[in-house]
Amino acid sequence: MLKGISPLISPELLRILAEMGHGDEIVLADAHFPGHTLGAEVIRADGVPVEPLLEGILDLFPLDTYSDPLTMMAVVEGDELDPAVEADYMTVVQQYESGAAAPARIDRLEFYQRAMEAFAVVITGETRKYGNIILKKGLVE
Repeated sequence: MLKGISPLISPELLRILAEMGHGDEIVLADAHFPGHTLGAEVIRADGVPVEPLLEGILDLFPLDTYSDPLTMMAVVEGDELDPAVEADYMTVVQQYESGAAAPARIDRLEFYQRAMEAFAVVITGETRKYGNIILKKGLVE
């Protein structure tokens, strides 16, 4: 363990965050996400909801300011979106990036494609539908 770093940030996740460069993306995926199938580097954070993990990550790096720093999956036709998921995530984001805009929404297949191209996917313990979010790393000054 290290002083000042959330105990939810595993050594493997800390390594990934440190290796990421400006513009690299990391997916915080819900427990149902097919991360291993997509072929991306996968880190497990079983049992950990996205919000406290998001807090630990945003304490370590800023979000990108040149393009959409947050992306979530759009609701699939016929499904219902729980607005509390995004609201809960944005409450955490606003603590670290007060001017951050709401996440861009992209369709499911586009989200999977972005996840394949992401630096890493973190499978969390989040069980709420559409609980996936992509973070784009900004410049650390």
